[in-house]
Amino acid sequence: MTHLRTLTRAQGATKALIAHEVEPVGWNLTFADEPVLAGGFRKMVRGLEYDVAEMALTTYLAAKEHGARFTALPVPLVRDFHHMATQVLADGPVKIAADLSGRRVGINRGYTVTTGVWGRAELAGAGLDLTTVTWVRSGDEHVASYVPPGNVEQAPEGHSLEELLLTGELDAVVGAGIDHAEVVPLLASSPAWEQRRIFPINHLVVVRDDLVAEHPGLATAVFDAFANAKSAYVDQLRRGLQETRQDATLRRVMDATGADPLPYGVEPNRAVLEELMAHAVAQAILTRPLAVEEVFIDETLELVG
Repeated sequence: MTHLRTLTRAQGATKALIAHEVEPVGWNLTFADEPVLAGGFRKMVRGLEYDVAEMALTTYLAAKEHGARFTALPVPLVRDFHHMATQVLADGPVKIAADLSGRRVGINRGYTVTTGVWGRAELAGAGLDLTTVTWVRSGDEHVASYVPPGNVEQAPEGHSLEELLLTGELDAVVGAGIDHAEVVPLLASSPAWEQRRIFPINHLVVVRDDLVAEHPGLATAVFDAFANAKSAYVDQLRRGLQETRQDATLRRVMDATGADPLPYGVEPNRAVLEELMAHAVAQAILTRPLAVEEVFIDETLELVG
């Protein structure tokens, strides 16, 4: 049995994998001790340090456009809503999305961070012209060769986005998750969900291209293992599991749709993937939208789980 160096975090859909209750047939997953998951994304993008890796969706798409030597499985491991990712001062001048025109908005870490992409998309859907905003990122990009658009600046070193918002140097922040009495979400709801049932994907799973080429069937085995682990988790949600915020969000989606809130496979996720890629093009992260079939390993295109 061959070991696969694997990056993922412990969460509902991966618990059975990490506990080795589920394994890919013929393979063994050995899990990395990576304290900050985003740091693992960077190691995979820049150094190909894992065989199988959880990765943020737009980080993956940007990396793929810049020649990354790994390809995704249709395993949308993490999903969440992002309309509340934009935060403002409760008593500040920004009351609606359009009020941010001409202002400075902080974005957590890099411009290509997936929460930021979805958060900006929600702002655009609520009436903001994103090109009129100066986006102030608190970090850099995992994809070193990616160059952000001209309206992206770097936050001053040594100052958090929370500090910059509270002192008025920023008019809003996206993705910072600030817990402060004076800070509130700008948007109360998501038209993308209410009108089209778009449930954003945050993370998926990638596998090194050389391993896929050398081992036909590997991608299918890894997909099946992740799908089986997820199915066990979804069964727990159906029985009422709500121990975490993620559990509660997924249960809410399940109640609204009557369906699995974490479907794996290309077709169940085509609409949300196409929407995300359109946003990534509009935000100058991708130069063109990929066909969904280009995003995933060929042998997994027909798999569902």
